[in-house]
Amino acid sequence: MKANEGGIDRAIRVLVGIGLLGAAFLKLGVMDGALLGIVAAGVGAVALLTGIVGFCPAYMLLGLKTCPLKH
Repeated sequence: MKANEGGIDRAIRVLVGIGLLGAAFLKLGVMDGALLGIVAAGVGAVALLTGIVGFCPAYMLLGLKTCPLKH
């Protein structure tokens, strides 16, 4: 897996992921089985994971890259 996310993209994904996971557990009732909480936790986990790893499978499928070019 070659990185396809730039630094700003990764930082935003990590922040959004943490925010969604926090909201899912603290406000949206993921532990009670609330659908909105489950969806928020899933999206948050994916955003956090892709932000940490630096690779987004959707970007690969669409041919997108936000990482800077290396010379």
